Amino acid sequence: MSIESFAAQPVARINGIALNSAGEALSPEELRQRACTELLRQAAQTAGLLDVGDTASADGVISEAATSAIDALLEQSLKIPDPSDEACRRYYAARKNSYRTGERVRVRHILFAVTPGVDVVALRKRAEPVFLDVRCHDDKAVDRFAELAQKFSNCPSGEQGGDLGWLVDTDCAPEFSRELFGHIEVGVLPRLVHSRFGLHIVEVLEREFGKLQPYETVQGAVAMALRQQTFVTTLRQYLSLLAGAATVEGVELDTAETPLVQ
Repeated sequence: MSIESFAAQPVARINGIALNSAGEALSPEELRQRACTELLRQAAQTAGLLDVGDTASADGVISEAATSAIDALLEQSLKIPDPSDEACRRYYAARKNSYRTGERVRVRHILFAVTPGVDVVALRKRAEPVFLDVRCHDDKAVDRFAELAQKFSNCPSGEQGGDLGWLVDTDCAPEFSRELFGHIEVGVLPRLVHSRFGLHIVEVLEREFGKLQPYETVQGAVAMALRQQTFVTTLRQYLSLLAGAATVEGVELDTAETPLVQ
């Protein structure tokens, strides 16, 4: 959807409260985020946790009082049970690579950088043919990856064929790190990697998996991860219930009329 399409959208409302001003350019995701926040703000008022005089802001930023009231509302309304030891052990067993220390990867990449004003769709169209070239190249006598890195990469490493050397997870932006660590893949990753810097074609040359931490050492982190998963699921259900009971105009939200799944 283009910026012009965003600007042409009508004013969206939750129970008559406007989420955007006329002509304001918002993506569908930004509009849904404002709608969910407004549903929670109004629910906090209904629950007596927020003064009825608190008003929604035209730019989608809520007051500090509303933020605190929403936190209290979620604490009161979402009952998140502690995961069982059995569930924690299953989660740990399925994700052991995520609980290793000292993991390192030797990586090279080709970066298509996102800069102010860049057309991301056009950027992807530039990156995809290069990605396919790297993935399909089977002449071992020619280092096609290095050639293309030198030609296309917007990273200084392009001069060295895209070589980033050995990395640990703290060397990378979190979104880049998630794609590299805790996996078993070696070779060119079968997807373009998105980060705050742009689109990356990534090749893992070597992996050192590090030392697996015993379950007992990471039990607390495992339980926290499971609680977070449950929280996200329960929050989505709660928002669906609020949307089902509200008058929603100009924004698409999932709605439900049944109680939360316990």
